[in-house]
Amino acid sequence: MKAFLDFIPILLFFITYKQTGDIYTATAVVIVASVAQAAYIYITEKRIPNMLLASTALIVLMGGATLIFQDDTFIKWKPTIINWLFGVVFIGSLYVGTKPLLQRMMDSAFPTLPLAIWQRMSWVWAAFFFAVGALNLWVAFNFDTDTWVNFKLVGLLGITLVFIIAQSFYMMHVSKAYPAPEDDASLPVKES
Repeated sequence: MKAFLDFIPILLFFITYKQTGDIYTATAVVIVASVAQAAYIYITEKRIPNMLLASTALIVLMGGATLIFQDDTFIKWKPTIINWLFGVVFIGSLYVGTKPLLQRMMDSAFPTLPLAIWQRMSWVWAAFFFAVGALNLWVAFNFDTDTWVNFKLVGLLGITLVFIIAQSFYMMHVSKAYPAPEDDASLPVKES
């Protein structure tokens, strides 16, 4: 349910743009939907996760600038800025705290992986975020708005899903080299 809730603002942006052909109407809709999403999460959970807060603030800021100046450049920069921020956060987490952010997020799924693997994977994720941000700019400023809107929903989502699946397979493969220690209670008792 939460994954679907996270997807609602971008889906409403896409549907509104496809129905109206107007980037400004779609931008207004995504601003309202993002603020409503953040408010709903705050009401139900009594807190707003940092990533959602940053994303909502960026949508309000960049979307607001798009509407005020009637220039879609601002909203087109939003995916790049958010992806580059994620990249910076992933790199920063290597130097702040005891565990990289990726390890904090996925440690329960792969508890035996050593720190070196988590660090390497954090660099890979950061590189992915920087590359996707650059790709967004290339599409945004080399193609028409309609192509960019399609890319934003289908392209970015597709690329991200493929990356996550590939990383999951890699993590499962690497984790086989670091099996969980045997539980002493499950070992057979030797008779003397």
